[in-house]
Amino acid sequence: MTGGRGGRFDSSTMSGGGGGSSAAPGRFADYFVICGLDTGTGLEPDELSGENFEQTPLRRTFKSKVLARYPENVEWNAFDQDAVGMLCMPKGLAFKTQADPKEPQYHAFIITREDGSRTFGFSLTFFEEVTSKQICSAMQTLYHMHNAEYDIIHTSASNGRDCPGECTDSSITKLQRFNSYDITRDTLYVSKCICLIAPMSFMTACKKVLEQLHQAVTSPQPPPLPLESYIYNILYEVPLPPAGRSLKFNGVYGPIVCQRPSTNELPLFDFPAQEVFELLGVENVVQLFTCALLEFQILLYSQHYQRLMTVAETITGLMFPFQWQHVYVPILPASLLHFLDAPVPYLMGLHSNGLDDRSKLELPQEANLCFVDIDNHFIELPEDLPQFPNKLEFIQEVSEILLAFGIPPEGNLHCSESISKLRNLKAADLVSDKRNGNLAGSPLNSYELLKENETIARLQALVKRTGVSLEKQVEVREESSSKKDGKAHCDEEELRMHQLNIQVREVFANRFTQMFADYEVFVIQPSQDKESWFTNREQMQNFDKASFLSDQPEPYLPFLSRFLETQMFASFIDNKIMCHDDDDKDPVLRVFDSRVDKIRQLNVRTPTLRTSMYQKCTAIEEAVKAIEQRLSKIDHTAIHPHLLDMKIGQGKYEPGFFPKLQSDVLSTGPATNKWTKRNAPAQWRRKDRQKQHSEHLRLDNDQREKYIQEARNMSSGIRQPKLSNLSPSVIAQTNWKFVEGLLKECRNKTKRMLVEKMGREAVELGHGEVSITGVEENALIASLCDLLERIWSHGLQVKQGKSALWSHLLHYQDSRRRATWGSLGGTDLVLDCERRKSDPFLVMYPLKISLVQDMRHIQNIGEIKTDVGKARAWVRLSMEKKLLSRHLKQLLLDHDLSKKLYKRYAFLRCDDEKEQFLYHLLSFNAVDYFCFTNVFTTIMIPYHILIVPSKKLGGSMFTANPWICISGELGETGVLQVPRNILEMTYECQNLGKLTTVQIGHDNSGLYAKWLVEYVMVRNEITGHTYKFPCGRWLGKGMDDGSLERVLVGDLLTSSTDTEEKPCRTPPLQHSPSMIRRLVAISPNSRPKLNTGQIQEAIGEAVNGIVKHFHKPEKERGSLTLLLCGENGLVSALEQVFQHGIRSPRLFKSIFIWDFLEKAQAYYESLEVNELVPEEDWQKRARNFSRFINAINNNPRNIGKDGKFQMFVCLGARDHHLHHWIALLADCPIIAQMYEETALIKDHTLVNSLIRVLQTLQEFNITLESSLIKGINI
Repeated sequence: MTGGRGGRFDSSTMSGGGGGSSAAPGRFADYFVICGLDTGTGLEPDELSGENFEQTPLRRTFKSKVLARYPENVEWNAFDQDAVGMLCMPKGLAFKTQADPKEPQYHAFIITREDGSRTFGFSLTFFEEVTSKQICSAMQTLYHMHNAEYDIIHTSASNGRDCPGECTDSSITKLQRFNSYDITRDTLYVSKCICLIAPMSFMTACKKVLEQLHQAVTSPQPPPLPLESYIYNILYEVPLPPAGRSLKFNGVYGPIVCQRPSTNELPLFDFPAQEVFELLGVENVVQLFTCALLEFQILLYSQHYQRLMTVAETITGLMFPFQWQHVYVPILPASLLHFLDAPVPYLMGLHSNGLDDRSKLELPQEANLCFVDIDNHFIELPEDLPQFPNKLEFIQEVSEILLAFGIPPEGNLHCSESISKLRNLKAADLVSDKRNGNLAGSPLNSYELLKENETIARLQALVKRTGVSLEKQVEVREESSSKKDGKAHCDEEELRMHQLNIQVREVFANRFTQMFADYEVFVIQPSQDKESWFTNREQMQNFDKASFLSDQPEPYLPFLSRFLETQMFASFIDNKIMCHDDDDKDPVLRVFDSRVDKIRQLNVRTPTLRTSMYQKCTAIEEAVKAIEQRLSKIDHTAIHPHLLDMKIGQGKYEPGFFPKLQSDVLSTGPATNKWTKRNAPAQWRRKDRQKQHSEHLRLDNDQREKYIQEARNMSSGIRQPKLSNLSPSVIAQTNWKFVEGLLKECRNKTKRMLVEKMGREAVELGHGEVSITGVEENALIASLCDLLERIWSHGLQVKQGKSALWSHLLHYQDSRRRATWGSLGGTDLVLDCERRKSDPFLVMYPLKISLVQDMRHIQNIGEIKTDVGKARAWVRLSMEKKLLSRHLKQLLLDHDLSKKLYKRYAFLRCDDEKEQFLYHLLSFNAVDYFCFTNVFTTIMIPYHILIVPSKKLGGSMFTANPWICISGELGETGVLQVPRNILEMTYECQNLGKLTTVQIGHDNSGLYAKWLVEYVMVRNEITGHTYKFPCGRWLGKGMDDGSLERVLVGDLLTSSTDTEEKPCRTPPLQHSPSMIRRLVAISPNSRPKLNTGQIQEAIGEAVNGIVKHFHKPEKERGSLTLLLCGENGLVSALEQVFQHGIRSPRLFKSIFIWDFLEKAQAYYESLEVNELVPEEDWQKRARNFSRFINAINNNPRNIGKDGKFQMFVCLGARDHHLHHWIALLADCPIIAQMYEETALIKDHTLVNSLIRVLQTLQEFNITLESSLIKGINI
């Protein structure tokens, strides 16, 4: 809706000026402005531009003024004097003497109003001799003062040193000798600038207008007409070209042509993209483009204003159909440097003086900053920047276009001007020589120049794979361009710029049409009317992200999941929702949608969507043709400049000086503008009026204005800095806006993350649909980390390191270290005391909550090398431990430290906002995150293990040697021998992920080899996650079911620490709502007996849990082991089935289900010998059943009868045999001996429904954890 390319200007003849109060009459330019030295007020130093007084006077900056503007004001685009003054001459006035070079400099600029609408400025700065005696003598006085100060410093400096002369400060001497001014000897020059303010960005045409005006003043012959005639012509008689048309008008010395794309082409763009690729190289451009799409802060840095502007406009121009939504100041005036402190995404351009290097730049935050040093071909990227989809093929496609134009894809690395010019000439010569036929088939083509380059070598390899030859590519393009008839009305250079621009833009646009070809399917149309949708817009999801992402190829996910979270994507989708019918559509959206439709029709024939196959752009030829046609056949010619009705003596001027013009003739235009009337067809003007009426919604103007305003203010507290001379109060107010904006962003982010998480947990509890993927969760957490970095770098006193958050933490750690210097080092951690069996209270000591200890954990991870990485890891760890809010509160309680590090206006020193911010973060404690464990999968983690035997039954006499093995989603520990009388130990191994099972057993040695274990607890000592593995069974021959080892299935305990801090507690993961926790599992026989209804319900729930598990995206599934063998899992439900109605042979003797299964197996084996069974199928199943029972019985592990039954159920589920086996057993005559009449297994209808339920597991591919089936090879 706002921000990026001036899309809305391209749809109509309106100039896109302020609030639409009255339509602009479609003139080419709104104002002609002259800026420079006001001799009346004299030399005013420009303090805001900084670094002034150590400079010699000629190097200082002085205030420039707007000297004149014509006309005084136009109603559709109010003149903003501050902004124009600042942007025409961003560094103020510059003085030079005859010894300095004085080339005129041209640059464009943009004025973005607070409502997001834009006006374009084009200015030419040149030097004029200073004629005012007062100014010259003032400069001389400044020099005398400066020299006196310099001498004092200089003499004291050299006296204080014993070294020879060369070590005196040479930079001072150099400056001193270099820039001296002597009134008697030197001529003084000062900068002046002429400028056009226009509604649309016709950069090349405006450059020509200004250059020809300047030439008229400096050439020895006066121009054919007075200057006023030309300026009057451009202001009042030259119209904007209509969409899809070209226009020719006359400058002082020659015709000027401009052309405007039609409504079904890409929007107007008139900057030379070639320059950006030459300055940065394709690879850097794609990386910078990726940063802009993900809304990182971007800072461009160059000595040339025009370069800043060209790079900024090109990057935002290539984003079609998306638009940059945040602060956009391609040229940041020196007086607004404090805006770099802005804790919001921005794209800004900073002017370098060419002397300081990058290290001198004090930037408040660099954690998510992309820094682009344009002049030195260098780009610093934020950490963990995801790759743009198909990056290599994309770079190749762009490179082929550049090569065809003789531009090296890696850019001109040696960016000193001379070399790059030389290279350009060389490449251009070759191309033109080829056209002239001088080099018929000579192998030295533009491609040769690049052969030695490594990027090209990479491309070549890629090209070979794809089977396209780069040599051919270059020649083909060159030939096709030589065939064209050269009838274009603009010069060769300009035509070449247009051709290259459109080809590169089409390739970029094609990436998005391919990537989002089916985006409309996922747009969530509001169910309520527009009015209420608009008011609730922040809470509404407008795009089904999870479904969209689940359709995308895996390699795209890291980029796409983050891109879908951006403001530009949200605005794009909002626009889509607000513009239903075609007439109503935003022009950019209309073009994009028509392209997407085209791709979809193609894909009906060749389905390539949803694969990562790279689709090259096919729209190039058509787009180039449209531009060439417009330029070869001019649609409109404007009135020629003519003599105006001026008084005698007016219009005379002195050569070399740009005159003060006659304001009376320039202040108003002609009474009727014949041109507009004559050439604008009636329906064209009518369409315009309709367009205004239906810009966004079918509403009256006031309402629509209100909506558009609201929409613009929605994304951040501050849309655009106001360019005015800033008083402290304005700065304070701006900072206040930042603080409010940050708080709002924090509220929205936490809410979005909670909705996603809660949505997911609600699903585990059986409500609603699933809505988040692991990738998406990562993207959300990454954006939370970015937000924290922005908050921590707002209002910093002095910047240290790239991460403001980590720097603050280090200061805190340091102050704590000093505070505890006297006390013992190990106080922070509870150490394991070796606990013996006689210890009466076996509980795990809680982990001490310590911010500094959590930092140490991160500092010990060797894989994380950078501060930004450490800060992110620390945030992830704190989120997982549910301590983020608490830790940050702790950090900010150190008020002295905050005062030392932050200015008064900083967010972290605004108490109310800070409290609210911590409160929002507190809400994360309501859900379980594994964002640390799941990301740092290779780090070493200490696990603390506690085994709790039964206090009552002879645990102290136990003589065997126990062992234990812990398994998790990422791996297992292997068998750990437990020293005989120790029940608690810490073991370090590579991250196991979420823990799933513990195998525990002993070697059956000694006199009393029986052990009753109540439960085992295991805690991850870094994240504090504690798992409990209930057992409650004997381990020992002749006890219980005779098992020497058991597989225990565990579950994460929800911590009960600091409950008072939590807004709410989450139910434990994975359980169905009806579950009641039993602390200790009891052997199946002593369980409470259930009736058949309850048993059926238990089976239903267990199977349902498994089905749901497989319906989740893979990255999200919990533990399948828990669903099979856990408390309410499938094994325990089937135990209930077989326990129901079983006959107990004698008092006190337990009977086990396994006994029944073994008897059934014996029965079927005996049958096989007699071969009495007629049916082939039955035989197969019976044989299969027997094979599994035998394999389990022959397993070398001592797992006991219940352990064997568990293995039987798991294998049956894995191989999809369970329902067959149940049918087989229900028909087995052994039942008659072993079960009562009322047993469930004898009830045919119940057994049939049980079989039907188990059949639903057929379609799932169940993989078992190795601990469940160790020792079995079926």
